[in-house]
Order: sequence, then C-alpha cells, then structure tokens
Amino acid sequence: MHKESYILSLDQGTTSSRAIIYNHSGEVCAIAQKEYQQIFPKSNWVEHNPTDILSSQLSVAMEVITKFGISPNQIAAVGITNQRETTIVWDKNTGKPVYNAIVWQDHRTSDFCEKLKKEGNSEYVKEKTGLEIDAYFSATKIKWILDNVSGARQKANNGDLLFGTVDTWIIWNLTGGETHVTDVTNASRTMLFNIKSLKWDEDLLKLFDIPTLMLPKVKMNDEIFAKTSGKVLQTQIPIAAVAGDQQAALFGQMCIEKGMAKNTYGTGCFVMMNTGNKLAYSNHKLLSTIAWNIKGETTYALEGSVFVGGAVIQWLRDGLELFSKTKDVENLALQEDDNGGIYFIPAFTGLGAPHWQQNAQGLIYGINRGTTKGHFARAALESIAFQSHDVIKAMEKDTGVSIRNLRVDGGASANNTLMQFQSDILNANVERPKILETTSLGVAYMAGLNVGYWNSIDEIKQHWKLEREFVPEMSEINRESLIRNWDKVVKKSF
Repeated sequence: MHKESYILSLDQGTTSSRAIIYNHSGEVCAIAQKEYQQIFPKSNWVEHNPTDILSSQLSVAMEVITKFGISPNQIAAVGITNQRETTIVWDKNTGKPVYNAIVWQDHRTSDFCEKLKKEGNSEYVKEKTGLEIDAYFSATKIKWILDNVSGARQKANNGDLLFGTVDTWIIWNLTGGETHVTDVTNASRTMLFNIKSLKWDEDLLKLFDIPTLMLPKVKMNDEIFAKTSGKVLQTQIPIAAVAGDQQAALFGQMCIEKGMAKNTYGTGCFVMMNTGNKLAYSNHKLLSTIAWNIKGETTYALEGSVFVGGAVIQWLRDGLELFSKTKDVENLALQEDDNGGIYFIPAFTGLGAPHWQQNAQGLIYGINRGTTKGHFARAALESIAFQSHDVIKAMEKDTGVSIRNLRVDGGASANNTLMQFQSDILNANVERPKILETTSLGVAYMAGLNVGYWNSIDEIKQHWKLEREFVPEMSEINRESLIRNWDKVVKKSF
C-alpha cells in the first residue's frame, strides 16, 4: 500500500491556500500554493471572499496531484487544517455565503466585547470556553452577520443558514453540501463550545443570540469526517482528519508529552504548550484550548497568540519598502551589531497575549540621528522574539513548568538571526526540525493514523528530525537589560 499511496493535506491559511502530498516517511512529495485577496473595507476590518478561499483550495488540490504525477485514487486520505476563528455564514439551500468571511484578525466587534466584559461575563465565558472575551473569536462575528445582513437573522431562525469555520465550509463543498461538521479544535475557538462537556453551550448561544440550528456537528480527531463527493477530486476519498492550524502544528512537532511546547512563526506567532489531560487555566490571559481528542481522551493546551509576527517584516517590505524580498531582512539586520536602542512594538491590530490590549498602538521608539535601516530591520526581528518571550514566560508562571526546549516552525523560523535571538532572550534551546511544514504534516499524521496508513504515534515519532539547534549565547546582564527596556516601551504603546 505505502509505495503507491499518499496522504493529501489541505492547508487553508490566512493569505494563501496550499496543498501538500506526504509519503509514508512523512516527507513532502509536492506542494502547490495560491495566494488570494485580502479585503479591508474599513480600519480594523479584515475579510475574505469565501468563494476565493474555496476555489484557491480546490485548485491547488488538483494542481498538486497533477504536479506529482499520481492519480487521485492513490490518495489514501485527506487531512484539512485551517486558519481558525474565521467565520463564514451561508444559505444551506443555495450554498451561497450571505456575507464575506470575517477573518480572525478583524476587530469590528471590539466594542461589543468590551460591553460584555463590563457586564461581568469574562469569568463565566472563560470557565466554559477557556477563552478571553475578544473580537478574535467566532461568536461575536456570527452575531454581527446576523444583526447586520438584511434578512439573515430571520433565515437563521428558520434553519436556512449554516455557520462554519473554514474547515466546515470546505468539507460542506467537498461533499456536495451533504456534510456540515467541524472538529473539537476548531469548535473550541468559537467561544460557543464548552471544552469540558465537549458540546455547544446553550447558555453561550443565548448570550450571543445565535440559533443552535446554524451550528455544525462536532467530531473528534480520530473520526472519519466524510468522503469527498467525487465531483471535485474525481474519486471518493476519506476526509480523515481536521484540526485548527496551531493544534495541527503541535501534533506535527510531536509535542505529545505534557510540558512540550512549540512556536509557529507565521503572519502572527502562536505559542502552544501541551498541558496533558488536565484543563489548565491561565492567570496571565493565555487561552486554554483543546489540543486534540484521540481515543476518547482530550488533550488540552495553553496558547498565547502574538497578532503580528512575520507580518511586521511584510510591512517593512511593502509599507516602508526597505527591501524587496522578505528574506532580505536578515542581511539588512546583520549590517548592525545590535538594535541601536530601537524598540519596535508592532501593535497593528492591538496586542495579544499576555497583554490583550485591543487598542494598543504601534510604536517605534528610541530613534536618533545615528539610526539606520539596519536598526529598523533588527528591531522588527527582535519584536517577534520579544513578544514570543512574553507569552512563554507567562506560560511558565501558569504551569510551573520551565520550557528548556522550544520547537519552532513557520516561515520566519527559517531566519537564523531571529532564531538565535529567540534562544538568547529566552535562555532556552530552540529546536528547528528538518520539515518546517508542521501544520500540514500534523493533520496528515492524524489522517494517516485514522485510515491505518501509519500504525501508531510511536511510528510517527521516528520521523521528527532536528535540522538545527540554537543555544543561548547572550550574557545574563545583556538579556535582562533588553527585556527591561522592551517592557517599558510595551507599556507606552497602551
């Protein structure tokens, strides 16, 4: 079976859709990727056209199969991983969305979130969902669509509208409108799902005024979700796993023991620590979330989100035009030995964990006559590591577990200067694996396990290979001074 069959991962991200084929050794055989349009109707509003999401994802799925030169019936299973929290509402009779997808980065419901907090709902929501009340999650986005799209609430009450995160939208279309499902990891990011009972929560649905009829059925991570209809990939293939992108990356990094942690350096940065089968709540505004549910056992995680990670480099490239290719940032940063006293707080959409300051402003602090482009580049790279450091230190305080080894992935983890600084500022080893595609790999592993393509997690563990380890080289005095300065400037951004 293994020589002729493969696993297909569909990786639906915030700026592009990708499809990746994996073989039995967990190696990448072929990749196809397509960017699609970002829509910014107003300040702090971020949208996608759901048909762009779908058509880009389906086209790369066909492209990668053609590129690799196999037939669709050689795909043993499909796994789907996706940008989380992004919210789509569509008409179940026509299949047409009633509004654009409201993206996780969108802050249009911030005022409503503040109102809910003032009314004293924070602890109540956190107890049930593990989440802070924030515009980031799906619940207030769904409510906004029902309240602002003409006729939407009436249709929803009649049972004619469906809600889904991106995974649900893709599966519904891959199955010709037959299957309306999600998995526990995506459900746990909606602010409507009780992460202890593993059910949609009636009280929360009342709080957000959302009809139960709209919601997908929730499946566990070792269930077969559906089969593709055959119209799209020319054959019926089991959709054998679904997981939100960060949970998939945690699994792909094989952080399956309690206390293991990873950081994904993408558009944002997402630090996640496996907390085992006990739900750990945070005193530092980190999120408690479901990592996965396999063999009837829920594994939980603590997560801290940095809203602007790699996006700060894109801004230097496109906004300030300091360089033309993203990878050029490293050479520019290396023109200077240090940050020259420059600290960059990239609070373009407020600040995430552990601050949760929705209204924080972006700030470049410490500019003087001797400041160069190199200092800007270095400060931008350092801002990614500093923000990740703040999350990891909060995580250590919450769990009492000291993170000595951090596994890293995502596009910006290829930057050696950034990874070395991350190791220095954390005073911990940073481990970069050979395969950085850990998000799509994680869901490929889940799908493969569910159809017997791989026999066990122990078998998969052998695939994780270290490419490079970064060890701390910075003096304690220097480290403490940098962190102290960073903390001061962060507070100025509030």
